[in-house]
Amino acid sequence: MPPDPATDSANALAGLVADAVPALGDPGFGAALLQSLRAALPVSSLSVYRIGVRPAICFSASLGVPDTTRECWNAYASGPILVDRTLRTGGEGAAANRTPLRLCHITALEVPPEHRARVYEAHGVAERVSVVCEEQGDTLFAVNLYRHVHARPLTDNQLADFGRLGAALMALARKHVSLSPAAGNASERLLALCPELSGRELEVCGRLLKGMTQEGIAADLGLSLPTVKTYRNRAFGRLGIHFRSELFALMLGKETPGPM
Repeated sequence: MPPDPATDSANALAGLVADAVPALGDPGFGAALLQSLRAALPVSSLSVYRIGVRPAICFSASLGVPDTTRECWNAYASGPILVDRTLRTGGEGAAANRTPLRLCHITALEVPPEHRARVYEAHGVAERVSVVCEEQGDTLFAVNLYRHVHARPLTDNQLADFGRLGAALMALARKHVSLSPAAGNASERLLALCPELSGRELEVCGRLLKGMTQEGIAADLGLSLPTVKTYRNRAFGRLGIHFRSELFALMLGKETPGPM
């Protein structure tokens, strides 16, 4: 039988994604996964989150563009999330027709005006493709890839490849979250305490909580040491703390020491 181009394409993409498997559970998994996908898809950002009763971003990454994924989440969670239906099925009988996994694709022009202005246009995002899983209650778990305005639109063939890879992407994302619960809970708690924290500030704080030195964080994130110190100081200022010990106290739910 002649080779099936669709099967060959999906297998090639699956092989690329497999390169990210060794990073499962590590802080750099999101970037590794995105790097693999960028070899076949014109995407620059990735975010994995839950929406529903307790919305939370699990992990995210950007390559080739400024990482504003956390800022996008904050903007989304501050209002548009309450009325967003772009990841949900709709219409009469929708509950009876739910599927375990589905592909969702949307361009910025199709997003409601407030959502488009605050999330897409404000951060140069032009298109989103997602694989979505429905969990208990009204909760959705979504793996989202974003094309930015400088890149060419996703083609029908690329969308088809993404759809074929959806189950593998969902499994990898869930496995990563299960292997790194502490990091996810820390980011979630920090954002609950201070929604204004940027993506880089969360990354630096997360690594401080893992016991990394500022020099180690600089090497891990590919930043200069002064830049890491700037993010640390900004984050600590927003959180109203001064020392790493106070950051640990916040995570443990303890009162931070006041002025003597």
